[in-house]
Amino acid sequence: MIVVAGESLIDLVPDGAPGPLAPLLPRPGGGPYNTAVALGRIGADVAFCSRVSTDAFGEVLVERLRTAGVATGLVQRGPEPTTLAVASVGPDGSAHYGFYVEGTADRLFALPERLPDGVRAVAFGTCSLALEPGASAYEALLRRSSLAGAFTLLDPNVRPGLIPDADAYRERFAGWLPYVSLLKLSEEDAAWLGGSPEEWLAAGPAAVVLTRGAAGLTVFTRAYEVSVPAARVRVVDTIGAGDTVNAALLHGLADRPVSALSDTDWRALLGYAARAAAVTCSRAGAEPPYARELREPGEV
Repeated sequence: MIVVAGESLIDLVPDGAPGPLAPLLPRPGGGPYNTAVALGRIGADVAFCSRVSTDAFGEVLVERLRTAGVATGLVQRGPEPTTLAVASVGPDGSAHYGFYVEGTADRLFALPERLPDGVRAVAFGTCSLALEPGASAYEALLRRSSLAGAFTLLDPNVRPGLIPDADAYRERFAGWLPYVSLLKLSEEDAAWLGGSPEEWLAAGPAAVVLTRGAAGLTVFTRAYEVSVPAARVRVVDTIGAGDTVNAALLHGLADRPVSALSDTDWRALLGYAARAAAVTCSRAGAEPPYARELREPGEV
């Protein structure tokens, strides 16, 4: 089983009309949440670990998890409101966000006593690692999972507007790396965090995957570097694309340790992730693909 730990929220997405006062459509979202839904849709055995509101938005979020085949036994519930993220979409489809997070349910996540037997991987990232008091609980789960031998993926998916002390966050990020098996981040994340793939690899991860938008994806390991192009698609928006990459990497790795992958293996895995992200970019909001949409021509 793969466990995805982190926040869920509601994205308020422009309906396509021009201008800052365009009508906004509510859509389920949140980086970890999108990753869990994507994993469920492509057929992985996955559970979501978070704290979700009991309000109407929270009910929709939980039901969508179940519809995607995501186990919800690790979802904590609370009466506080659901976090809201107001998205603005640029001409190239890139998304930027403003957040409403004070007093929301996902900030009160508590460290679970244990994860189910058979968990092989745990994924973390985005707002959940920046907003206290929940951030400390997620951090504790990261460290505990790593020390117990689980594969760990970290996608910082940095939201600068939610980080009051950038230097403190960068120091905390460095402290996570010894407990991370695979670090995945965007070029924008990398520029904001500082450092280099070589420095991050030296700190702990076995591989670093860098997403470069229309330029594709690159993986850095201690032995080699492999890049693949982005899959060509008409981009509606990029909401959830990076989260879909996380899901594709986790699912595609299966039980293989990162250190066992050859450059050929990585080329195939990154190509799969690029195809998955392209499907998400081809439709509005975070709508990751289903397994049938990722089959190569001739596959049954």
